[in-house]
Amino acid sequence: MNLPYDLAWWAWAIAILGALLIGISKTGVAGLGVFAVALYALIFPARASTGIVLPILLVGDIVAVAHYRRDAVWSHLLRLLPWTGLGVVLGYFALGSLDSAQVGRLIGIILLIITGLQFWRMRSARAVEQAGETLQHKLWLAALVGILAGFFTMVSNASGPIMIIYFLAMGLPKIEFMGTSAWYYLIMNSAKVPFSYNLGLITPESLVFDAFMAPFVIVGGLLGYQLLKRINQQLFEQLALIFTALAAIRLILG
Repeated sequence: MNLPYDLAWWAWAIAILGALLIGISKTGVAGLGVFAVALYALIFPARASTGIVLPILLVGDIVAVAHYRRDAVWSHLLRLLPWTGLGVVLGYFALGSLDSAQVGRLIGIILLIITGLQFWRMRSARAVEQAGETLQHKLWLAALVGILAGFFTMVSNASGPIMIIYFLAMGLPKIEFMGTSAWYYLIMNSAKVPFSYNLGLITPESLVFDAFMAPFVIVGGLLGYQLLKRINQQLFEQLALIFTALAAIRLILG
């Protein structure tokens, strides 16, 4: 099989790192997925990167569901998914009207917003939990979160921190948190495939590249379980978010 894309060795190294981080993020180290999205947006045109990354994310989703398949809280999923579908459709129309430079700036802005939300989530976990006690059954909150997550994931593959904040606010235990997230992303990312294909973001060449990255995602998924036992997750996430913010600023400046 010939290598897809004419990338420098350092770009291949970044791509492999991104695939590993996606795998790790799907199996328990929350927050790293945003950093991986930023890495791919730096080595590929911003608009094209959204379609290139999507199948890689799906591989990670499958790994996560294989491990947490029996742990989802479906009542939360059923509230979120219709609104997420609406957000994906809105993101599809937004992507269809933007060129690569505009998408790059949009991804950069979204990444900065999401990074800020993630920092707030990490510093205010108790506040999120307390707020969630009064918001758990609010349909309007599920609608708002679902639409935002669907839009952000369609245009930038960067909805993770929004969903982390939401699922924390719902008071889910750790395992149920992981199981619900795993199924949510598998369903959501699968729904994005026809839209990305229609926009020309998923191509035969991009799929060959994704096939090269898939083993690294699987390895990352296996590493995620082990890393959580050996490192301080909060420090790990903080460093990832700092690098994500720097990458986002780079995208905004062009």
